[in-house]
Amino acid sequence: MAMGVAIGLRDDFDSVGLRRMARATRSANQGRRLLALAEIYDGRSRSDAARIGGVTLQIVRDWVVRFNAQGPDGLLDGKAPGKLPLLNDAQRQALAEIVESGPILAIHGVVRWRLIDLRGGSMTSSPCP
Repeated sequence: MAMGVAIGLRDDFDSVGLRRMARATRSANQGRRLLALAEIYDGRSRSDAARIGGVTLQIVRDWVVRFNAQGPDGLLDGKAPGKLPLLNDAQRQALAEIVESGPILAIHGVVRWRLIDLRGGSMTSSPCP
C-alpha cells in the first residue's frame, strides 16, 4: 500500500516568521498551530508537528490546507454557525407588525402582548400567517 504525498506549505512564509507571529498573536490556538507548522518548515516530520500541536496527523493536514488557502488568519478559530432561526424573514416581519399594531381585546382577548400571547399559547402555534 503506497502512502500519499504530503501537501506542501506555502513558500512565502518560513519557520522564523511563523514563530514571530506565534509570539505576537493573542489567540493561543493560533499560536499553537503556527508553532506546529514552523516545525514542518524546519524539516521536521508531520508526526512531530502533530505531537507539538497536541493533535492527530489529520488535524495537521487540515491546518496546512487552511494555512495554504488563507495564510495565518486561516489558523484562527472560526465562529460557530449557531442554531438556525425558528422564523424566516417573512414570519419575523409579520410578527413585528402584530407587535407594533398591538392587540385588539375583542379579537385577541388581551390588552397588552405577553410572550405567551404572541406564541399563541403553545410552542407550535403562532399568530403569524
